[in-house]
Amino acid sequence: MPQLSGTALKLGLRSLSLAVFALGWELLALRLDSLLLPTFTETIAALAELIATRQLWEALWISNQAMVLGFFLACFVGIPLGLLIGRGRAVERYVDPYLSVLLATPKSALMPIVIMAAGLGLLSRVLVTFTHAVVVITVTVRAGLRTIDPALIEMAQSFGATERQLWRKVFLRGALPAVLTGLRLGVARAISGMISVELLLVAVGIGRLILNFQGTFDAAGLYATVSVVVAEALLLLQVVRWLDRRMAPWRFESEVR
Repeated sequence: MPQLSGTALKLGLRSLSLAVFALGWELLALRLDSLLLPTFTETIAALAELIATRQLWEALWISNQAMVLGFFLACFVGIPLGLLIGRGRAVERYVDPYLSVLLATPKSALMPIVIMAAGLGLLSRVLVTFTHAVVVITVTVRAGLRTIDPALIEMAQSFGATERQLWRKVFLRGALPAVLTGLRLGVARAISGMISVELLLVAVGIGRLILNFQGTFDAAGLYATVSVVVAEALLLLQVVRWLDRRMAPWRFESEVR
């Protein structure tokens, strides 16, 4: 019963905050009476109309191809690379300068280079999404491996653990929370890269839909499209968080219920 009441309280607070947000948005839009700020009800109506059209779903299909491929490629490269440089200082000396460049350089500055090298097709959008996500995944995994208690490693080695056994019993399990955190951050960065390249360079998918609504001053349609992107991002983050709870449940045992 206490757990049930706590869940009901959380749902009630979230519903209340959403109601306050919607009411504030509605009142502000009515107060300003601006062409650029639709009311909350107008946005919901535009969203319902947009969901009923093929235009939105075709745009989501086009955009998410690049996002999914780029994200999985970033995971395929970033997780092993983060583990490798977290364990081997020699490897880090060669890889770290490139990570620093990708971390420090604005991704919008790299987009024209990628477009010139890979063209205007799906490959270029995948590569841009990849560059957005791979660095944060790699750095997070490396940091997670470095935070493993050295006493655990020394204890395993004192019992005669081989390097392979250390990886199976200590490193991979110890780095799992960081890997899952990297996935969560990588999803957010992949969505950001997906939208950025479509808005700035290759006008397809959701980016093209946003630009079309912007060009026709259809504020309600624009806000509705952005709402779809936000909803997708929240859904994907919740999926990764659910995976986190399933694979590393001990991280959430101390949460206030």
